[in-house]
Amino acid sequence: MNDLDWATGIGFIGMACIIAAYAYLTWKDAPNPYVLHGTNLVGASLLTVSLLYHTNWPSLVLEGFWAAIAIYGLVKAARTGKKAQEREA
Repeated sequence: MNDLDWATGIGFIGMACIIAAYAYLTWKDAPNPYVLHGTNLVGASLLTVSLLYHTNWPSLVLEGFWAAIAIYGLVKAARTGKKAQEREA
């Protein structure tokens, strides 16, 4: 078995997205929630694709929760943005 197949490559890209999102959160004083949660969602999705091919159930469940939290963060940011716009109007 070749360890560096397409699924592994996708997994590495997903891993890089999640690391980049964490670094962004750490280095920015006021991180943009769309960038933060969007990058986490992309990373979790790519890792899920990789894990569906190379199944590792604990990691697959973790990525499901990671994606769900990222979606919640995006929805929360969208709702907060709408409320702020309504107050300004």
